[in-house]
Amino acid sequence: MVFAAKKTSQVIAHLAIAFVITYAVTGSMLIGGLALLIEPVINVLLLPIHEKAWSAIRARARDERERYMRIAAEKVSQTALHMIVAFGVMAFATGSLAFGGMAAVLEPICNVILLPIHDRFWEKLELRLGGAVRMA
Repeated sequence: MVFAAKKTSQVIAHLAIAFVITYAVTGSMLIGGLALLIEPVINVLLLPIHEKAWSAIRARARDERERYMRIAAEKVSQTALHMIVAFGVMAFATGSLAFGGMAAVLEPICNVILLPIHDRFWEKLELRLGGAVRMA
């Protein structure tokens, strides 16, 4: 139950960040709502392809150090993918490359700042519950 609540709140947090950034940049609830719907769908479609490709790349690592380097490269690549999607959605929705660029920069920054706070909240909740429920 707690695991499902955590995952649900992670999705809601991501959607809220996308909406707030889009609304703040455009002032439009409609465009914010479109970003809220379109961006996650694109990410959900692209991420399994990205993960499959990087799984094959990680499997070819010759030692532990190289494996960690490939994991780091995968995370950079995943961030770049999210930035490209954010840019594309915003640029398409507004017709403005400047707005697309702002979204591509702001969204990852907000995610990096806000999502660890979210995760700490859930870790503290798990501790309060006595650690009986394991989180992902």
